Amino acid sequence: MGTSVNSIMAITIYPKKEQASGQFAAGAIKENKPIGFPHEGGELKPFSSLFYWAHAWSDQGGLIGEHPHQGFEIMSFVLKGEIEHYDSQLQSWKRLRAGDMQIIRSGKGISHAERFLPGAHIFQIWVDPDLRKTLNNPATYSDYRADSFPESKESGCVVRTLKGPGSPLTMNANIESIRELRFSEGHHRIEINNKNMLGIYVTEGFLSLNEEAVGQDDFVLIKEEKEISVSNESVAGLFIIEVPDNPGYETYANMQGISAKI
Repeated sequence: MGTSVNSIMAITIYPKKEQASGQFAAGAIKENKPIGFPHEGGELKPFSSLFYWAHAWSDQGGLIGEHPHQGFEIMSFVLKGEIEHYDSQLQSWKRLRAGDMQIIRSGKGISHAERFLPGAHIFQIWVDPDLRKTLNNPATYSDYRADSFPESKESGCVVRTLKGPGSPLTMNANIESIRELRFSEGHHRIEINNKNMLGIYVTEGFLSLNEEAVGQDDFVLIKEEKEISVSNESVAGLFIIEVPDNPGYETYANMQGISAKI
């Protein structure tokens, strides 16, 4: 790991500068990638069913041309602004706005394209289902509007559940939950299953997680913890994906020998 990656007990911090990066449309679309491709040089490798995680944005707008996927499930979460999406199954463009998300269960194969409108920010996250099964399935696509995801408020924290109780999202990959958390100033606690692993992207602000300082665009990997203590002096946001330590099937990353040694 690079010298700026901090590991304390079961918490590992990957600052933005230690993540992979990329670009599309002659640099009009930029990316930082907590989990990138092996050749891109990022510190964190795929773990559990999480294979790829990119934060992509464009100030002036840009197009990622049509390209194929097979087997994996590709999720896109619109963080800010708007994007348009095309795939070979729909054969039309659809617009997604802030708070919306889409999933492509690529199965036997599908092609798609994405257009970023000016000011758009998204997470695109690839997850690994049991490829022995999904490669035999027809591709399917679903999009979900922002107001279809349940939201709760408790003790200065707003929780939006993207995958989990009350969410309409269905998928084949073994993912325990996906949540967006937004904290008001103060001290907070998050109880978690210590048999699972958490991938956490800091979407806003500066805060401490179990007394470790993190800031916007940092990524945190947590394992074997029963709770997370959060302390922040201003509004802060986290995007959290919880996955089992072992998804229960062999992943592509395992097959290729590129999974993280955690």
